Amino acid sequence: MRTNHYSVPVRLIGRRVRAMLHASELIVYDGRTEVARHERLLAKAASRLELDHYLEVLIRKPGALPGATALDQAKAAGKFTPVHEQWWARACQGHGDRDGTRALIEVLLLARHMNHEHIVAGLAAALRAGALTADAVALEARKTAEADDSVPEHDPREAGQAASAVTFLTQRRLANLPPDTRPLPSVAAYDQLLRHRPPGSETAS
Repeated sequence: MRTNHYSVPVRLIGRRVRAMLHASELIVYDGRTEVARHERLLAKAASRLELDHYLEVLIRKPGALPGATALDQAKAAGKFTPVHEQWWARACQGHGDRDGTRALIEVLLLARHMNHEHIVAGLAAALRAGALTADAVALEARKTAEADDSVPEHDPREAGQAASAVTFLTQRRLANLPPDTRPLPSVAAYDQLLRHRPPGSETAS
């Protein structure tokens, strides 16, 4: 797109996609489905590569990960953290380079359905425990997510105070109405009219 290259998921190789270039970003669609979103490149002949787009290939060819440009860009963007790096190194020590890298890629795939911060916390916990499998990282990440969910974001007392401070307009109007001193209505007069109706009179329809 205008001399620059932007990645899309590898499953789309050979398919025609639609790219929309905006002032600050580029969005790619496969039909009506958004498949990629990148910050727009202002330079020429540059590339913006998303590591997640290559994981299906890298898990089959894990030896290509260490020198991948997408990995360098993920590090620069803060998506591949020092904790990732430390866990990867330990996994390679424990399982060998190929299997250790494959385990890391399985961890990276977790980001498709788990929060990035929870995964980083899961990596740190697994690293402390010497747990060098993607399943262990996923378990620790879920524990972190559950702990986050159990902590209220705001003090419920503050929420109650805020709710009690809200006054609806109708309620305020009703509260300020003067007292009604009129007697309750009576239908006694109508009952008398019915009892004294002249004979032969008919009700008009």
